[in-house]
Amino acid sequence: MKKQQWKPGNMLYPLPAVLVSLGREGEKPNLITVAWTGTVCTNPPMVYISVRPERYSYSILKETKTFVINLTTEKLLKATDYCGVRSGRDVDKFKETGLTAIPGPVTGCPMVAESPVNLECKVKEVKALGSHDMFLAEVVAVHVSEDYMEGNGRFCLNQTGLVAYSHGEYFSLGKKLGTFGYSVRKPAKKKGKHRR
Repeated sequence: MKKQQWKPGNMLYPLPAVLVSLGREGEKPNLITVAWTGTVCTNPPMVYISVRPERYSYSILKETKTFVINLTTEKLLKATDYCGVRSGRDVDKFKETGLTAIPGPVTGCPMVAESPVNLECKVKEVKALGSHDMFLAEVVAVHVSEDYMEGNGRFCLNQTGLVAYSHGEYFSLGKKLGTFGYSVRKPAKKKGKHRR
């Protein structure tokens, strides 16, 4: 397969498109759409978001050192896109999108009630990296919607309609192709009939 070499750039796709909620006490809460986010560590549970210093949310993050990652779904996609192209300096994003802000019980940071999963986070370190600063944070609480719980206590995350961002476009998750470890799993033995 023939390849072209391009200048260095971020071509690591797809990524989650998440709504990050944050706010100062006594002020209207804000939302920012982030695709530069991901898992860093399991124990302790750590995540990161990367934000440009010129963004309205940047100073709030630096001051409060708390935020919530709200996973987004197909139903939340229009609001997710809106919060990525409008500034909290100019508009009340919760009001304009019709989303509901509820206080996170651990951080006090606003959470998006309509999101199926909310990760309350406390910033541990801010790293200036260039165009963006990385906010490295510990997940201090996870909240999941009971609408996607099965009777056995299993949370059905993949039934929530999650969306992904890839090279300027949004996508819904497609069909399931396998489960973790399927490539090395031994096939189940067929039960044969035994004669006596």
